Amino acid sequence: MKILEIDSLTKQYASVRALNGISFSVEEGSICGLLGPNGAGKTTLLRIISAILLPDSGSVKIAGKDHGLHLSHLIGYMPEERGLYDSMRVEDQIMYFGRLKGADPKELRATMEEYLTLFNLQDDRKRRIKELSKGNQQKVQFVATMVHRPRLVILDEPFSGFDPINSALLQQVIEKLHSEGTTIILSSHNMPSVEEMCNDIVLVNHGNLVLSGALDDIKEANRDASQLLLTTRKPLNLPLLTSSGPILNIEPTQAHSHRKGFGYLLQKRDDASNGEVLSAVALQGEVIHFEEKLPTLAEIFIARTTGMEKQNENAGTVTA
Repeated sequence: MKILEIDSLTKQYASVRALNGISFSVEEGSICGLLGPNGAGKTTLLRIISAILLPDSGSVKIAGKDHGLHLSHLIGYMPEERGLYDSMRVEDQIMYFGRLKGADPKELRATMEEYLTLFNLQDDRKRRIKELSKGNQQKVQFVATMVHRPRLVILDEPFSGFDPINSALLQQVIEKLHSEGTTIILSSHNMPSVEEMCNDIVLVNHGNLVLSGALDDIKEANRDASQLLLTTRKPLNLPLLTSSGPILNIEPTQAHSHRKGFGYLLQKRDDASNGEVLSAVALQGEVIHFEEKLPTLAEIFIARTTGMEKQNENAGTVTA
């Protein structure tokens, strides 16, 4: 089932078109990474999904229903610009945001206790927000987002302000929510975390949808079939390999798939098969790992966004 359906969303601010007919959907229970450079339209898109802004045209459906404030209890939104009240006490802050979503106070308090324990905030419950460290304020913001147990959670730069230990803790909590069936939209510039956690990806730039779909499918579609990774038991004679035959270039790199040995990145000739390459390498020693190189999410991001920048420059387009 699709928990979120976006159809032809547009949003204009004066002369700037923040969204330009964007359409995509998110399956319930998935973790979807929303990516894009600064000014791509991500924040506008998230605010429309959260019913904070209205689009100029297009539609948003949540769990198959036309979106509006009446469905806001299904959504938990943690914006990049944190929205806590400095003078409120921690537990009052969390309960306040939960009550705004119409949740039962008894259930809210039980959920709050669960999260306060999880994030080691029990001793801070009576303290005012302004008395907390930035990292603990971030934890309170997350708890306030989750306390009404939303079906769809939107996290905008959730790792900002966290040290490595708390970043790892937050990642564990997100993975736990995922295992329980919660749908999560994760917008972050932390590419390794997005790549590790997300099933699906949506990439926007200059208000346009660049690509969307399953991360594995996107990687496969963007691979360079001429690049191969291999690990051998013993070092190779590189000049001999490239002097003739199917291998155009080969250079040392890290061993792959946590294997001990000698790692290489090679580029085969356009007319060469993987089998020919493997046979040529095997003449020098045992091959213990061999695969086509898939691009990282960061590589796809850079290639797609810088490519669009060049297209806009050539067309003389002015965008925000």
